[in-house]
Amino acid sequence: MTNTTHALISLEERFAEGILDGTKQVELRRRPMRLTEGATIWMYVKVPIGKVIGSAEVRSVHALSPNTLWRRYGPVSGLSRTEFFEYFSGVERGFVLVLGNPTRLSSPFPLEQLRTLNGGFQPPQFFQHLASDGPLVSAFTDERPARPAKHAARAVSEQLECFEVA
Repeated sequence: MTNTTHALISLEERFAEGILDGTKQVELRRRPMRLTEGATIWMYVKVPIGKVIGSAEVRSVHALSPNTLWRRYGPVSGLSRTEFFEYFSGVERGFVLVLGNPTRLSSPFPLEQLRTLNGGFQPPQFFQHLASDGPLVSAFTDERPARPAKHAARAVSEQLECFEVA
């Protein structure tokens, strides 16, 4: 599938690494993200790391009650049950991006380099859309390996088969 939508999301290091190693297969948010199936998300690891380290493909997007989200995606969320329900406290619906094809950049992009590539760059608080033909996506795409790690991609598809519920 050809991706025409790109977004940059800010994550804690443990969550970005979980996505890249295939143990965290969803990204959960309290607010909707205007992303669709096939979009590429680029992962910016927050300071003190301060680098874009990889990407993943959005396989699907869902808005569900926190209880339903936990039943379907809790085991692949990267969160404990307590963390999950604290995060979704006070919201009627949560949002999930089901991810696939996690890919680690061969050379991560530190904040200084991001600012050199795109003057005035500031890491997003939540997420930001990136121009498909812009300097950041062009640089990231040039550094991305041709294929994701086999074990991570296989783990993602095998574990999600267990949790997809109609």
